[in-house]
Amino acid sequence: MTEDTRAGFVALIGEPNAGKSTLLNRMVGSKVSIVTHKVQTTRARIRGICMEGAAQIVFVDTPGLFRPRRRLDRAMVAAAWGGAADADLIVLLVEAHRGMTDGVKAIVETLRDRIPQGITVALAINKIDRVQSEVLLGLAAKMNEAFPFKATFMISAERGHGVDALRQWIAGELPKGTWFYPEDQIADAPMRNIAAEMTREKLTLRLHEELPYQLTVETEHWEDREDGSTRIDQVIYVGRDGHKGIVLGHKGETIKAISTAARAEIATFLERPVHLFLQVKVRPNWENEAERYTEMGLDFKDGNAK
Repeated sequence: MTEDTRAGFVALIGEPNAGKSTLLNRMVGSKVSIVTHKVQTTRARIRGICMEGAAQIVFVDTPGLFRPRRRLDRAMVAAAWGGAADADLIVLLVEAHRGMTDGVKAIVETLRDRIPQGITVALAINKIDRVQSEVLLGLAAKMNEAFPFKATFMISAERGHGVDALRQWIAGELPKGTWFYPEDQIADAPMRNIAAEMTREKLTLRLHEELPYQLTVETEHWEDREDGSTRIDQVIYVGRDGHKGIVLGHKGETIKAISTAARAEIATFLERPVHLFLQVKVRPNWENEAERYTEMGLDFKDGNAK
């Protein structure tokens, strides 16, 4: 490494479903954060790592910022703002077609109040393919009137438009210094956590309504075998007996489909055969157990804040 190397932490913030996880995966070039059409999917701060020239960018994909109601919600929002305050640079994602919502206004106000001076903040207007160019320009002007963003980018995280320009700009803004991680590392979350998140994504996509927010997944056992395969045992915790029945499905069909989809994705990620075994357990108060929060990378105490 030369004296020209740069490294720093970049927080992606925004409302739920703004496209933060999609942007993170696009930047890193691999799936390190789960993506669904449902809001509030990301719970923990997943760090994705990418190289841009001599710069190492460590992305912190924070939970979406929203008005919290439950203990888990409060811990997620605290994690999001904690990740932003600790970062070298912040990128606020706003959905082009939704514009400057009340939620976005609240985020901008909190940026002024809670983020230390000196942290660079950029604006990325996402999903630009959904609106006309004059709408984009109007939104960009309105946002920059509300907050002094250092730069504004028009992107489509899903299609990749504008993402390279954003990544190159970020690389140039990071402080000079040595890299935090090996050059080929793409995430700092343990593999067992990433595997649990992949299973939770399949649950979220398959199940309807509120149930996905009433469950969590933990990797209980991980064994790399001599034949090159990996055995993974995971537990799906749900709050009620009725939820267990929904997750299992008629004659176990739902859990089988979820297991098959999760196993395929984990195997692709690990680049090896995977044997995945899922168990469903009822824990009525899992949302109030400190151990569950630790597994998610959240601070249990943050859930106390009103």
